[in-house]
Amino acid sequence: MSAGMLVGTAVVYSRIPSITKHYMGELQTELTKVMTDMVPAKIDDVMPELPTKTGLPVELPKSPF
Repeated sequence: MSAGMLVGTAVVYSRIPSITKHYMGELQTELTKVMTDMVPAKIDDVMPELPTKTGLPVELPKSPF
């Protein structure tokens, strides 16, 4: 029984990195989907109105030379 527990523990510990990598990949995919859906709406909310025409040009001071 002790040998079986030792082998089982070794197998579980050897699988932890791959299991963690799998779940982190799924989490990253879900977060990417959420951010992709949320960002366009937020950009429209904070985007200022752009001017439709410009004003007069800025005059430079006259040189005394």
